[in-house]
Amino acid sequence: MRTQSRTALPRSRPPRPRPRRLLGVLAALGLVLVALSAVRPAPVAAAQADGPMTRPAAQQAAATGTFRNPLNTGPDPFMTYWNGNYYLTTSQGSSIRMWRSPSLSTLLTADPITVWADTDASRNRDVWAPEFYRFGDRWYLYYTADDGTDDHHRIYVAESDRDDPAGPYHFKAKLVPPNHAADFAIDPGILQHNGRLYLAYSGINPYQHNGLNIAPLSNPYTVSGDAVAINAAGGCPEVREGPEFLYRNGRTWMTYSTCDTGKPDYQVWMMSLPSNADPLVPGNWTQHQGAVFSRADDHGVFGPGHHAFFTSPDGTQD
Repeated sequence: MRTQSRTALPRSRPPRPRPRRLLGVLAALGLVLVALSAVRPAPVAAAQADGPMTRPAAQQAAATGTFRNPLNTGPDPFMTYWNGNYYLTTSQGSSIRMWRSPSLSTLLTADPITVWADTDASRNRDVWAPEFYRFGDRWYLYYTADDGTDDHHRIYVAESDRDDPAGPYHFKAKLVPPNHAADFAIDPGILQHNGRLYLAYSGINPYQHNGLNIAPLSNPYTVSGDAVAINAAGGCPEVREGPEFLYRNGRTWMTYSTCDTGKPDYQVWMMSLPSNADPLVPGNWTQHQGAVFSRADDHGVFGPGHHAFFTSPDGTQD
């Protein structure tokens, strides 16, 4: 969980130390990743794309009335399938680690690889929400970090030395929109729209201390203009964070997390954008009413928030 605050703003979150993200993934509902019903006719569990999950006997015995995360217990998950393997990251604190496996069913027992650890004391603490994308023949690792002071979180990107999501990586740039040069920023996600790249993230905006912002990129490591604020609904006055994207049915779909990460009402909401519309015009985004995922007391599910999307090996399913 995060403890964003400024002197002029009331604290709405518990102080550190605290576990981040509760269950953290859409896996909190038993699906690692789903194609949203508004985007595709029927939800598809990630396990279906890779065949049935094989669970240890102890997990099978505990299955009735309980849920166990089948992939990873870490928060802020991001996963990609590439060149015969699934690659998964989660927030680890002082470094970025990655799990690699040819099957979803063996990710949980895969040995982690430390792909990035910074020596710069201004940006090597509280490393959260890493995401990685392939542009050209290099991979770009986006993350937020600080110097030990939460309000000093900023967004950074590292570049791979070769065409391998597991690196090695070298530091590339700090990603700072000109109009938010001194502002708190977390949860970077890359929007790919009409052949252009955009940085979506959570940070200071007129609507929330943690609100959704989108800034243009001229390349994977250069912010090329001011960020615009998106006034996203969320069923609470607290945060809007963790933007993620799907591209289906002639629209770009942005899902995001809302409310307090330290409470059971942490949930997922959604907006969409026509494929030919400018994402930097806030009025082009259409708000979809109500949560996509939220707590379900009767099933013992609480706090389904920060999530990510990945495709099946053949690329046909999200």
